[in-house]
Amino acid sequence: MSKVYFIGAGPGDPELITIKGRKLLDNADVVIYAGSLVNPELLKGIKAEIYNSASMTLDETTEVIKKSIAARETVVRLHTGDTSFYSAISEQIERLRKLNIDYDVVPGVSSAMAGAAILGQELTIPEISQTVIFTRLEGRTPVPETEKLSELARHKATMVIFLSVGMIEEVKAELLQGYTEDTPVVIIEKATWPEQRVIRGTLKNLDSLVRDAGIKKTALIYVGKSLMASEGSLGKESKLYNKDFKHEYRK
Repeated sequence: MSKVYFIGAGPGDPELITIKGRKLLDNADVVIYAGSLVNPELLKGIKAEIYNSASMTLDETTEVIKKSIAARETVVRLHTGDTSFYSAISEQIERLRKLNIDYDVVPGVSSAMAGAAILGQELTIPEISQTVIFTRLEGRTPVPETEKLSELARHKATMVIFLSVGMIEEVKAELLQGYTEDTPVVIIEKATWPEQRVIRGTLKNLDSLVRDAGIKKTALIYVGKSLMASEGSLGKESKLYNKDFKHEYRK
């Protein structure tokens, strides 16, 4: 039976798509991909008819899916990173439900996780931060009042900020309402792509770091004391492998 598969393509490196996602992509009849962000290397050699959704509206992509499913074809909707946030799959799925079109979602590797891997660290460090917040600054897309960057910053948790590097002065001002100026920050541009860049500093100079590097888009901003873990030893260890910590697998 023909179906629509929403697939997370990963952050950029074509080898970071899942095996399941790769198999579905290779066997699809029609592929609609987010051309502004998905690495075109992923599309090389596939047999599908390909549509670049960068210049298409929701109505147009829905019409392609509708016609393809009517022709009993398998459709892959290829999104960057992981599908669980900032992928816009919810509005597409709503259209498919109204049309009684079957679909599945295949997760991918988020750029947020890829960035942590690039830094060679985990984002949750015992006694320093046990919470990671994925968010964005309010721009043309509004955010709920209780989720403004200034409100989230008061938690002082590890934060990964998407889609906001083009408004870096506002990001800095909002973050300073919760974090101190000496809080570590990392900007990762185009994580896992060949042109990837990693820039470190503190919140005090966040805006100048971005401006001096000429970064305007496709970058993540990491904030929080947990980022010190990839620069030196913090001496913080979990209980999991502590020799005095007993559990059902280790008496």
